[in-house]
Amino acid sequence: MDQSVAIQETLERKENCIIAVQCDVFFDDNTESRLLGLVESTKEHAIFVYTHRRMAITADDVSLEDIIPISLDFAVVEVSSPEELAVVGADTRVRVSYQEEELELRLPFGSHSRLFLSEVNRAWSDVCKLATHAPRFEWISKYHKNPRGQGSFKQALSPLGSTLTKLEHKKTEKSSDKKASLERDKGSSNSGTQKSKAYSSQESQGLSSREDRDDLVRSSSHTTANKAQILAMPQFGLRDNLIKCELMKNEDLYTYLQNFSIFLGTYNVNGQTPKESLYPWLNCTSDPPDMYCVGFQELDLSKEAFFFNDTPKELEWTKAVSEALHPDAKYALVKLVRLVGIMLIFYVKNEHAAFISDVEAETVGTGIMGRMGNKGAVSIRFRFHNSDICVVNSHLAAHIEEYERRNQDYKDICSRLLFRQLDPNQPPLTIMKHDVVLWIGDLNYRISELDVSNVKELISNKDFETLHNYDQLKRQIDEEAVFVGFVEGHIDFQPTYKYDTGSDLWDTSEKCRVPAWCDRILWRGKNIVQKQYQSHMALKTSDHKPVSSLLEIGIKRVNPDDYKRTFEEIVRNIDKMENECIPSVTLSKREFHFKDLKYMEHQAETLSLFNDGQVPCQFEFIQKPNESTYCKAWLTANPSKGFIANGGTVDIDFEVFVNRSTAPELNSGKEQIEDILVLHLERGKDYFISISGNYLPSCYGSSINSLCQLKEPIQDMPQETLRKLVEKAGDDNTANTEKPLDIPKELWMMVDHLFRNALKQEDIFQQPGLRSDFAVIRDCLDTGIPDSLPGSNHSVAEALLLFLDALPQPVVPFSFYQQCLESCSNASQCEKIISKLPQCHKNVFNYLAAFLRELLKNSASNRLDVNILATIFASLLLKSPTKQDLAEKRKTQEFFQHFLA
Repeated sequence: MDQSVAIQETLERKENCIIAVQCDVFFDDNTESRLLGLVESTKEHAIFVYTHRRMAITADDVSLEDIIPISLDFAVVEVSSPEELAVVGADTRVRVSYQEEELELRLPFGSHSRLFLSEVNRAWSDVCKLATHAPRFEWISKYHKNPRGQGSFKQALSPLGSTLTKLEHKKTEKSSDKKASLERDKGSSNSGTQKSKAYSSQESQGLSSREDRDDLVRSSSHTTANKAQILAMPQFGLRDNLIKCELMKNEDLYTYLQNFSIFLGTYNVNGQTPKESLYPWLNCTSDPPDMYCVGFQELDLSKEAFFFNDTPKELEWTKAVSEALHPDAKYALVKLVRLVGIMLIFYVKNEHAAFISDVEAETVGTGIMGRMGNKGAVSIRFRFHNSDICVVNSHLAAHIEEYERRNQDYKDICSRLLFRQLDPNQPPLTIMKHDVVLWIGDLNYRISELDVSNVKELISNKDFETLHNYDQLKRQIDEEAVFVGFVEGHIDFQPTYKYDTGSDLWDTSEKCRVPAWCDRILWRGKNIVQKQYQSHMALKTSDHKPVSSLLEIGIKRVNPDDYKRTFEEIVRNIDKMENECIPSVTLSKREFHFKDLKYMEHQAETLSLFNDGQVPCQFEFIQKPNESTYCKAWLTANPSKGFIANGGTVDIDFEVFVNRSTAPELNSGKEQIEDILVLHLERGKDYFISISGNYLPSCYGSSINSLCQLKEPIQDMPQETLRKLVEKAGDDNTANTEKPLDIPKELWMMVDHLFRNALKQEDIFQQPGLRSDFAVIRDCLDTGIPDSLPGSNHSVAEALLLFLDALPQPVVPFSFYQQCLESCSNASQCEKIISKLPQCHKNVFNYLAAFLRELLKNSASNRLDVNILATIFASLLLKSPTKQDLAEKRKTQEFFQHFLA
């Protein structure tokens, strides 16, 4: 998840966030999460330190706390202990110093952290090269609200010790004795892999180390008579990519399969703390597994965990897991990743740790508006020997009737969960781009079309096969709606949900939930055999029972001798290539038209590139003169750069997506769906590709003033009329010829629908709707067809939130924001501010407040309270014009609460 986008929204136009990374900052006896952004302006760099929400998607999710200029007074030092260095997957501890101040922080293990440190080193090196021209950093002065020293940057935590090693600004030298040393890559720009651990096995003396093999690729030389000199390019250049491509194609020539066991476990703990040993669950195999992947859901159900992602239960459950692993083996903790209450822990036997590499972790939230992390997934990907494995732990939407929402959650996770690769020229890895995918979690699919008594009767008779025919997940897989290509083992255990906590009794509450197999384990890939699949009734902490599976997986291992022979043959073939120095490609088409684009509706067209030359080539879409990006904000090319072997083909998807930042200009006609892309071939020519289309105006991204002037659906209005309305809205001296509507009719339709149908709807404004519902709701609002809103109550509620989020000027205009903060504790002053709003804005505010008060009258049914509504709506109605820190967020909530009483 690229959180630099959220930081970029807080910056001025000429400033650029190069890369962002999440970290933990050490404050005396505790740690706090921060988001670091490397920001560049006028060839000067600084590290911006932000407090943040877990899902940092927009500027509203981050708040600037401190700025660390990268000057000659700047330094970064690694302070990881020898014990931490010896653990594969260990996070990296570094100390950043500026003048007399220091900040110690922990960066998560993975290539993204190494890339961040590499970019920081690069920026520092640039300063050193121009030591006579010291940077002045005038551009950062506007960001300082408080004097330095009041942010996260603290005085020195401890003096720098002589044992600490500065991050090198050149390639780390290899140790002459790998067995005796533990080298570590500090993220330098010339290093492609991380040295995680010394190799001790006999096999590691050959070319079994992937690091060794990559170095062999990079160092492969050619003679002066070589006709393929064009291929001799920098690291991850054309020659490297060609060799790697050929090695992948010929993998069967130098690898063999060896079976390893992996234990998979999933447990929804219902917000409880560990009250019993996990030994019966995690130690249910006779032999110790080679790996453990243990997933939890609903680790913490508190509001603090939901809104701030803080919970002490992470440590409690991690300790409980480590104490219950198989006693006949020693295990190393490789990685832990958590999103609110969804957590995944990855352990490996100590003797296998040296063969784990490329470890990455990512998260994606699928909660309300696609941001909240109460539902979603966490994932860890890694390479074991020569096999790429991805483990996903997900918690999908609840309630028996919401299977379509669960399907959507699954598809969102597959499309949005991306892993950055070591080679920046390569596109991110998706879940499915792995040899093996292991998917665990509370998938929440239920048993339908049977009442509770029939289900319990089948369970008592142990007729699980008949019961399984009514399982929603089985039916959705059979229809190929989800988990295409995945396999689930035979279910021979009773449903794992829902029990009375502390017992084996089915739910005796008033709701009397129908038992269901919510907790599942599936896999995708070749050479996988399931040895066991079971639930564990002995554990009674939660209303779910934990589930486990033991898989035996054929892992690809490298034969060093065969690898060397294959590699040398590939290099010889490259050396025989003809001297064709100008790369060439054929484009399938050069003009692309996107018809009838709509707000938040994805469209894609595919460009096929065929390498018709005699040499491989690298391509990249490059910026046009005086433009900061290669394309308009509503367009992306995926991939935007890459490599094509000679005779090969690459498909590039041109994807158009209009969101809240691009919709206003398109609605008014100031911006059109028009762009020219420049496709550049390394050492070749440029190709020009035309993008065009038409956008259907929408109430989403239109201003309140403009919508109040429209008595007909927006798509019935000529473009010129819409343009003039926008111009009028910005001109206070323009007289209106007609009395405007009190509030936008689109807003009234959504609120009226919810008032009539959803006042008692459980979890309204907390549970997401369906994307397919949103599409028909949006079309209804924009065209007036049909007369009444379609879709579920949850979908209409989310459509309302998205409408408010897309307003170019919020309900409380930006110019009133500071007054609201200053008056938040005084109810009469707050009312006075609202009375001064422009008439249409005042009407909307009062209308929404009245509706929310009606919702609160039914809180016993809908489970809403003042705090929940203030948290959700204050951030939409009272937006900051720039950024918003945690204190400001609380003040806006306090302001809004006065109107809910």
